[in-house]
Amino acid sequence: MGQLLDGKRLADIRARKLQKQVCELKSLGVQPLFCVINIGDDPSSKIYLKTKKSRANQIGIEQKLFQLPKTIPQQELLKLIKRLNNEKAVNGIMIQLPVPQQINLNEVLAAIDPEKDVDCLTPANIGRLWQGEHFVEPATAHGILALLDYYHITLKGKNAVIIGRSSIVGKPLAALMLERDATVSILHLKTKNLAEYTKRADILVTATGQANLVTAEMIKKDAVIIDVGISRVKGKTVGDVDFAQVAPLSSFITPVPGGVGPLTVESLMEQVVQLTRRNYGK
Repeated sequence: MGQLLDGKRLADIRARKLQKQVCELKSLGVQPLFCVINIGDDPSSKIYLKTKKSRANQIGIEQKLFQLPKTIPQQELLKLIKRLNNEKAVNGIMIQLPVPQQINLNEVLAAIDPEKDVDCLTPANIGRLWQGEHFVEPATAHGILALLDYYHITLKGKNAVIIGRSSIVGKPLAALMLERDATVSILHLKTKNLAEYTKRADILVTATGQANLVTAEMIKKDAVIIDVGISRVKGKTVGDVDFAQVAPLSSFITPVPGGVGPLTVESLMEQVVQLTRRNYGK
């Protein structure tokens, strides 16, 4: 059985350190503040917002929610972003995904000031990420690397395979892994014969939301398995990996829940503090 990569434990450890940093900032008269824009009433978004709010309160970060109607026009949303860009007290801005169909997400993300881009989704910050000159990182990718570091799992020279090419996980994680000298493959819906790639993976990351996509036959012995996917099956939360079958073959494996999820929220808070320090020169 592979050793469990305990994301919840690590998130709590990092949160305590972050609390101290926030206390130091407050002693200098600086209150970390980030604004979350949520459009409509997506049920999963409500859960994420509640989790973020709880973690922010625990650490001492102020989170301000802008709850907008599902029918809000694009221009109204852009006006709000412009206003928040201009408010010095606001250190971070993020758009809760998904957004309604009438919203042009790329235009909205491009409107956010890169210096306040908590999610690292503005074109400028994505470019910096691939150039290796970034000052902010997407939360899930940041959390995955923190987890690997905590368990002393190195990326240098390793074959890393990522299933999923989203702008939130797959693509930025590939950039960060390349920065650490891994050899990276990104797989997706059009990839033929996933197992041909996954069997060669020293480190396998999967982020599709497709339950039990990764089976024992697809795994190299002693691989490190990072499961970012979340699905509900028969009332239970499960990941992309068939855990019972794959865990005995792995050297390390994340549980679902309790693996990457808690670190994503914690990493978001770390990015808020990072931007706050940058904005105030602290």
